[in-house]
Order: sequence, then structure tokens, then C-alpha cells
Amino acid sequence: MTRFDFDSITPRKGSNCVKWDAEAPVRPGKDVIPMWVADMDFQAAPFIREALQKRLDHGVFGYTVVPQSWYDCVASWFGRRHGWKIDPSWIQYTTGVVPGISAVIKALTSPGDKVIIQTPVYNCFFSSIRNNGCIAAESSLRICDGPRYEMDFESLERECADPAAKIFLLCNPHNPAGRVWTREELEKAGEICRRHGVIVVSDEIHCEIVRPGLSYVPMGSVDQSNTISLVSPSKSFNIAGLQMAAIVSDNPDWRKRIDKAININEICDVNPFGPVGVEAAYSKEGAQWLDELNAYIWDNYELMKTKLQPLADAFPVFELEGTYLAWIDCRGLGMPSTEIENSLLENEGVWINAGTMYGCDGFIRVNLAAPRSLVSEGLDRLVCGLKRLKASTTDRIAHESGR
Repeated sequence: MTRFDFDSITPRKGSNCVKWDAEAPVRPGKDVIPMWVADMDFQAAPFIREALQKRLDHGVFGYTVVPQSWYDCVASWFGRRHGWKIDPSWIQYTTGVVPGISAVIKALTSPGDKVIIQTPVYNCFFSSIRNNGCIAAESSLRICDGPRYEMDFESLERECADPAAKIFLLCNPHNPAGRVWTREELEKAGEICRRHGVIVVSDEIHCEIVRPGLSYVPMGSVDQSNTISLVSPSKSFNIAGLQMAAIVSDNPDWRKRIDKAININEICDVNPFGPVGVEAAYSKEGAQWLDELNAYIWDNYELMKTKLQPLADAFPVFELEGTYLAWIDCRGLGMPSTEIENSLLENEGVWINAGTMYGCDGFIRVNLAAPRSLVSEGLDRLVCGLKRLKASTTDRIAHESGR
């Protein structure tokens, strides 16, 4: 029996949210179903809203001290739910995982150093590296049967062997590849990095969104002494706007350098609602919320596969193990991903992400974290658009062949 409601639609347009109120690059002012930016269209869990309401009722919202209970709850959650034993003294807070990544890169590299990433990968990895004067060294993931992605360990070894490589920026679970890395994969990647003196920095913001039957493995539980982990309930509990994340490292020298970078970047102050929201999310009630959420998202994914089944040969949908972001191969169209995105938006009114922003053209990313009726309508529009683009491509090829 389910306890939480994921079917009800909460109108978000007019609430100043990026997903619904951002100006579309085409089709301005017209009906659009947004399946792009990675936040969910579900209300936050009742127990989180109750905790925030209690804080709101206090009525004073001045500068905020992060209490010891916040550190303790983060450590307790990952110990209970994921078997990762964290000493609360290893934890530092900041305003978000992306600002945290930038602070860690600033703390542990010098301009001109290389940071290794596995493409396709979350677009802010590129900007965090670039903004710190470093170079993104790409170790592309390999496509195998499924289709699904695997790490290319030979490529990772080559990149780590470069003396300029200082950090391996891991995405675990991986966005947009949808992989939940196994312990064996993480152990092998960690061993390569340790052997070459490369520090693992692991973005684990999607760690709670995992297909039922699979388990997320924290990189810190694999090799804590060579890993800096970044975690937050922002994606899994839909509280990104509260702006709070944790950086976890057992190395006191790294923590000192990171603390300096956090203060240099002025990302050391959080709002009064951040600690409250995190502590509520990481309470015992949070586990049931996540279990029901994951089951709902995977039903949405199964719906997507069913609706796209007639087009499966032309548009393979990658296996989704983690995150709520589906990845579709559209290379058969022979079109840049940005053109596919704009065409679907202009003609069908469905807004997805182009793969180019993740370093991989010819693919699109689709957000499935919304009430089923909304997802179903968005998928119908997507299928209609892909059929139209496929027919157009077929006609173009025939025309070119007849010249």
C-alpha cells in the first residue's frame, strides 16, 4: 500500500521555477511540456513540508548556524541506508553540489591541470573545470549491448597516467548515462586512480534514485582515503531550491584547503531552511518516500519503453539503472542534437535536452520525474515528433539518392 501521492499535478507555471517559467528558445508563450532540467514535478514529502512550515512560523530568517545535528543526520543516513560509515567531522557544508565541485577543484588543482571526466556527462562538470582554469580530459564511456554504457578502463588508465591529471571527476550514479556503477567497477577505477596519484571526486547527487532491485555503492565506501564525495538530498527529495549539500573527506589537509576555497568562492552561508530540509529528508520517514518514488519513476520508464517500442530500432532507449533521466540514441537522424531539441519544442511542444551539452551529439535526455498523466502526454508528443523527424530523414535520403 502506498502512502505518498505522486499522481497529483501541482501547477508550477508562475512560481518562478526554471523548468516551467524559463523562456523556451523557440515557441515562446505557447503550450510546452518541459521534460528537460533535472528537477521533479512532485511536491516535497509531507514531513519535509511540515518541518519547513514550523521554521517558517518562527518568523525570523537571519544568518544561519549549521547545527551539529545536521552533520550527525547526514552521517547517520548514509550509514543506515547505504552502509557507508562517515565520521561527522569529515563533513563540510556548502550551498550545492556544483559549487562544492568547483571549490574542490579550486582547492586541489592549479590552472593548467587536467581533470578527467567520463563523457557523456553532466554539463556543469565542463564549466566547473573550465572556470578554475583546468583542462577537461575526456575518457569516453563505451556503448555495449542493452544498450548501456560501461567504463573504458584502458582509456581511464591512459588519462590517469598523464602527470597533468590531478582529479578524476566521477558521476555516481551517472548522469546522463543512467548507470549505477557496481562495486567492482568502482574498485577498478579507484585502483587506477590511486596507482597514478589521481584524487577521485565523486558527485553522488542522484544516489537515492535507483531502480528497484539495484543498489548504489558510495565511492567513499570503496576507497575513502582517496575520495572526496559530494552528496545532497536536493534531487531525490526535490528540494534543490533549499540549496545545501555536503562534502565528505577523511583527509584533514584536503578539508582545510577545501574550506579555504569555499570561503574564497563565498559559498559558505546557507539559508535558514537548508539544514531543516536536509534533516527532515534524512529522517526515518525518508526511506519509505524514496522506495515509493523509485517504484513510480521506474513505472514511468517502463511506460516510455512501451510507447517508444515501435521506434526502438531507430531510437534505442538506454537501460536506466539510476537517476530519473532517460537517454535516447537519435544518431540515425543524422541531425545535431540541438536541432532535434528545437524541432521537438517548436512542433510538438515537448522540451528535452540536447546531448551536445553533455559532450555527445546525436542523443537526447528526457526527464521522467513527473505525475504519470503529464509524462504520458509528454511521451506521446515525443513519439509524434520522432516519427515526424524519421519520416523527414527517410524522404531526404531518398531524395539525395535520386539525384
